[in-house]
Order: sequence, then C-alpha cells, then structure tokens
Amino acid sequence: MAYIDIILLAVIAAFIIWRLWGVLGRREGHENPTDAFGGRRAPASHRSGNDNVVPLPGAPETAGAGDAGAAPENANVAQGLMELQLADRHFDAGVFLGGARQAYEMIVTAFAAGDRRELRTLLSDEVYEDFDAALSARDEEGLTVETTFVGLDDAEITAAGMRGRMAEATVRFVSEIISLTKNMDGVVVEGDPTTVRKVTDIWTFARDTSSTDPNWLLIATDEG
Repeated sequence: MAYIDIILLAVIAAFIIWRLWGVLGRREGHENPTDAFGGRRAPASHRSGNDNVVPLPGAPETAGAGDAGAAPENANVAQGLMELQLADRHFDAGVFLGGARQAYEMIVTAFAAGDRRELRTLLSDEVYEDFDAALSARDEEGLTVETTFVGLDDAEITAAGMRGRMAEATVRFVSEIISLTKNMDGVVVEGDPTTVRKVTDIWTFARDTSSTDPNWLLIATDEG
C-alpha cells in the first residue's frame, strides 16, 4: 500500500507540474526580458548629472510631474499593455519603461552631439530623417548648443497596443535641462545658462513581435 501511495503522489505531482508548464510556458535562452531595448545601456557619463544634452526641436516648458511608474491608472492603457503581453509573453511594463528611460537619455544626448551613428540604431527611418534634417539645419546656420541634462523627472506609459504584428507603446517624459544656443560669433541667441527648464516629450516606440530582434525603435515624437 505504501508503494501505491507513493506512485499516486508522484502522478499527482507530475500532473500539477505539467499544468503549470502549460500555463506559464517555457522560457528559451534567447528570450531574456531583462532589457526591453536589446541590452542597450546608457554609458555612465550619460547618466550623470553633468550630461551635456540638448532638448529636441519644439520641446516646450511645462509644469512639474510626479514620480515615474509603470502601473497604469488608465483602463485603456492597461488593456493595451495586456495586448502586448498576449503578443509577447515576456513583455514587462516595468522593464520596458526602464529601457525607455535609458533610450531617452541616449537619443537626446546623441542628438546634442550630432552623433548620427548612434541615432541610426535607435530611430525608425522616418524619425531619423527628421533628426538628420534638424542637425543639418543647425550645422548650416553655424549654431552650437551648450546644455546640461539635470535629470529625468518622470516617465509614464500613456498608450499601448498592437498594430498588426507591431507592438507600440507611448511614453511621456519630463526632464530638466539648462540650455543655451550660440551663433558662429559666440553670441547667445537663445536660452539662459542659469535657468532650469522642464521639458516634456511624448515618444512612441515600436517593436516587431514576429522578429527575434528585441530592440524597440522610436517611431514618433510629439510635444507634451
């Protein structure tokens, strides 16, 4: 009887494990969700309080924002995030938002430095063309920008969902910067070296869920 009990318990345990396996799915070695932007990390110099960056064209001043968070209060956002999770069971809103914050600093910093190579890896073709045109116009006018990235105050997912096989998520960023623009004679034509401005950017990122490439690309920008 003791052997029969042991066999029954083993069968029950195997059944429970099989059910959990079917519900949770298997995690393959290449499906590591620890970085929603494909392992990219902003260099330490990009994360310090002395970063030299420039706000993107059209970024307005705005009131302050609260703490960053991934938990959506809007039911539509929650539904959209659920769509992303159904399309990619390894999608995690918190991990994505952390990657988006890093991508924001990297993109703004690369734009300030005129680093087209870095921008090319982070932007869609359409957005890259816009950024490239803005950089070319700045160069032609002989303008230089001196800015300090004070910090990123807030990052919040404001929209999400699937568009065909493309996962899309929109993030509202609020950052603090000090910025001034000089002409070719070194005369300040815009900005103030003693004034900290709050800048709001609303960016939409996308990723092809049918691809093994884990990278999200910036596909649209807007003002807050």
